[in-house]
Amino acid sequence: MTTLAKPAQRPACAHFSSGPCAKRPGWSTEHLSSALLGRSHRSKPGKARLQAAIDQTRRLLQVPDDYLIGLTPGSDTGAMEMAMWSLLGPRPVQILAFESFGKDWATDIVCQLKLDAEVLDAPYGALPDLARVRPQADLVFTWNGTTSGVRVPNGEFIAADRQGLAICDATSACFAQDIAWSRVDVVTFSWQKVLGGEAAHGVIILSPRAVARLESYKPAWPMPKLFRLTKGGKVNAEIFEGATINTPSMLCVEDYLDALAWAEGLGGLVALKARADVNLAVLARWVERTEWVGFLAEDPAIRSNTSVCLKVIDPRVARLDAAGQAEFAKALATRLEAEGVALDIGAYRDAPPGLRIWCGATVEASDLEALIPWLEWAFSAVAAELLAA
Repeated sequence: MTTLAKPAQRPACAHFSSGPCAKRPGWSTEHLSSALLGRSHRSKPGKARLQAAIDQTRRLLQVPDDYLIGLTPGSDTGAMEMAMWSLLGPRPVQILAFESFGKDWATDIVCQLKLDAEVLDAPYGALPDLARVRPQADLVFTWNGTTSGVRVPNGEFIAADRQGLAICDATSACFAQDIAWSRVDVVTFSWQKVLGGEAAHGVIILSPRAVARLESYKPAWPMPKLFRLTKGGKVNAEIFEGATINTPSMLCVEDYLDALAWAEGLGGLVALKARADVNLAVLARWVERTEWVGFLAEDPAIRSNTSVCLKVIDPRVARLDAAGQAEFAKALATRLEAEGVALDIGAYRDAPPGLRIWCGATVEASDLEALIPWLEWAFSAVAAELLAA
């Protein structure tokens, strides 16, 4: 079995991780020199920086004026936990679980909150039957499955006249895909995904319907301080005006502001989506002409343009048992990382074995083009080593 020669060209940036994701092109620590360090985040200039992050998020994502935007601790996970613990309870719940994080939200709702919940699940690479979503129930779902490479095609499966709330984890979708704001009541995301910000901070966006639920419903369970969105029976407006519940990193805030400014300079949301779409197209053309690899999400209509998940479909690998397939996929990722051409592209630990290549806006299409010959080289090398018998 012949191993291909190592390609001559390397990606200029080998950061294809699905989170934290690649920094924006041209990023350096010099862009953080104006960070408000050694000052209280509750000082006047501190609150101004936090408010600027909220205002620029609204402008870039085209969030409706009557939706509230707040910064949260704990990344997207913190924002989602805050939403679920604060809002769920008065209605039955449906959960779309088609990847790891949707399954995590199902575990919290069913096992921790112990609510009347229906889990609509699907295998990795597919979506549940969206026609089963009931307008009378609260809905919890991921817009884009970071660990499965699957996204919902649009928001039309959520009723415009729904009685329940739609709570959406959109951490790998915001800034790369259109969010149907009129169909969602809570949207959460983290900075370290599509804009490549630093981790540990999240964003929660609430519709007027979500605010009404907060002010009319008190959960039966104790509410930790980090989850408290109300004060005196009313929504705590300060959270949505730059007064965070706990102390944020002003260095991370500055980094997020830098990423937002870069995105606006590109042309805003339209330009960000276009970059992700171009990146996905680079890999799609390669997959189409390559016999040994396929998309985990076989249906292009639900295929992510950010967290692109690939599977090895070579018949020799397919004949291996589960452990053998996992070993082969891991060897591919390890070989590429050892060469310094693709870092952190192994499939998520709970997902089927394969590769996961981030294609969000901070990745350059030219780097993906340069990566493809290395993918071919790695496959030939690992096949020669593990499939020689």
